[in-house]
Amino acid sequence: MRRPRNRIGAALVAGLVGALSLGAADPAAAGREAASSAPSVRGTTVRTDAGWVRGAEAGGHRLFQGVPYAAPPVGELRWRSPRAVTPWQGVRDATAPGSRCAQTTDDWGLPASEAEDCLYLNVTAPSRPARGGGSRLRPVVVWLHGGGLTRGAGSDYDARELSGRGDVVVVTVNYRLGMLGFFGHPGLENSGSFGIEDQQAALRWVRRNAAAFGGDPRNVTLAGESAGSHSVCAQLTSPSAAGLFHRAITQSTPCGAGSFDGTPLRPVLDLPLWLPKASYEGYGQYLAALLGCADPGTAPACLRGKPVTDLLAQQPLPLPGYGNAVLPEDPAKVLQEGRFHRVPVLTGITRDEGTLFAPLISQEPMTAEGYEAAVNTRFGAAGPEVLARYPVGTHDGPPLQAVAAIMSDLDWAWPARDTDLLLARHVPTFSYEFTDRTAPPLLPPPHGIRPLAAHGSELSFLFGVGWESAPLTPAQRRLGDTMIDYWSRFAATGDPNRPGLPAWRRVRPGDGTPYVQELSPGRGGIGPFDRASAHNLAFWDDLAARGTGAGRGAGSGHP
Repeated sequence: MRRPRNRIGAALVAGLVGALSLGAADPAAAGREAASSAPSVRGTTVRTDAGWVRGAEAGGHRLFQGVPYAAPPVGELRWRSPRAVTPWQGVRDATAPGSRCAQTTDDWGLPASEAEDCLYLNVTAPSRPARGGGSRLRPVVVWLHGGGLTRGAGSDYDARELSGRGDVVVVTVNYRLGMLGFFGHPGLENSGSFGIEDQQAALRWVRRNAAAFGGDPRNVTLAGESAGSHSVCAQLTSPSAAGLFHRAITQSTPCGAGSFDGTPLRPVLDLPLWLPKASYEGYGQYLAALLGCADPGTAPACLRGKPVTDLLAQQPLPLPGYGNAVLPEDPAKVLQEGRFHRVPVLTGITRDEGTLFAPLISQEPMTAEGYEAAVNTRFGAAGPEVLARYPVGTHDGPPLQAVAAIMSDLDWAWPARDTDLLLARHVPTFSYEFTDRTAPPLLPPPHGIRPLAAHGSELSFLFGVGWESAPLTPAQRRLGDTMIDYWSRFAATGDPNRPGLPAWRRVRPGDGTPYVQELSPGRGGIGPFDRASAHNLAFWDDLAARGTGAGRGAGSGHP
């Protein structure tokens, strides 16, 4: 079945442009609840700690959708930490997703939503007995969706293939987004990262309820891509997340700034990873004034009285804030000092991350002359060296293709290498690079840019995804099967290796150049990958060491 096109791709692009916590009783749920108080269909009706839920079973899977994990954050609960659900009577229907968290629409077809009652999750589990037989519980994978912390939903990811082939229970999660999830204001207690708190609420729900769905609450892997990966990094550093997960998977957003720390060389998309309290509260006061709530004493009540449509018209900076209960310290500092949770990590990027984001640099087609001027403006004295390393003519595309190559190397591969080494000093770390340049893209980039192995292009190899794209070829499906085997083996044991799979070495901090596993279809497509050569990392190291590459023209932070 083909789905509405380009949902997740739109979410990723639009997002950049622009203490109990159980499930919630939906005030409108009375019509969704059956009259009985006991299960009527074996295997599709499960008792959670808040009440019975009835899902659906088909094709060897059990699927439970729209299961509440926290009270609706509406009215006086808007911009408060997630609260416990009110238990319900009878059997709650769990055969349709819950509402998407409030978000605006965009040019690529992502559904809009005005729902604040949105803290729901979805559970996918095989209907057959677990491998190994008996009453063995399966590993649990909790998936945090991408979308720049302003778009998306857990229901955009169909986890049946991952769950069935991988023999894992998969939980996909909604969490508050944008103004409702990451708004900060001095009048709101512990503001700035309510969406991160929601994710922890979902993890606590998993700890209490996973076994009812056949999942092992003592073997939980927290995984995500893009903004979901950014969220996993936040959870790795949050004291209140301790013990809620036992492994971590980060896709296409390295946790650390890597070599950017302490050097004048900055990424093209020069965005912070985390916001300090003074920044997000100061910006929140500015937004409050725009909304007619400038008085600090009355701002919280005033803001809670505003319709959600007014809030969605004023988006905050889509970044987690620290200096609150869930993120008391700068996560970058916590990571750099090695004080994050000691869990194995599987982490990686795609070969051409920048092709999705290069259009953000120039909304109109860029000429060769414009490219040269932009690079010289951005990199100052090092501009001629960058142009020599990334000439327009060698990238088989328009000038923005060269910008995309710079971004892939400088913004993603450079920090990914250093983050791999940072993590490996403390925990088992396995690094990959997805290099299939024929993979279906999230969405075709404009201006004639070739997508190649673009940001998010690995998702359709792991999930059924919520956008229309070309089907995978047989070779690509085989690669997807191998990736699912790696991901699920890592979820089960903390190591992706098992007999029958190509060997995947751990990152060793003493190696200097971390080992990277290439993931590509075809014969020889899986094995060691030379990320340093593919992404010109020695070139960027040299610029950083010489203190060049920091030049910025007036009013221009990037090409």
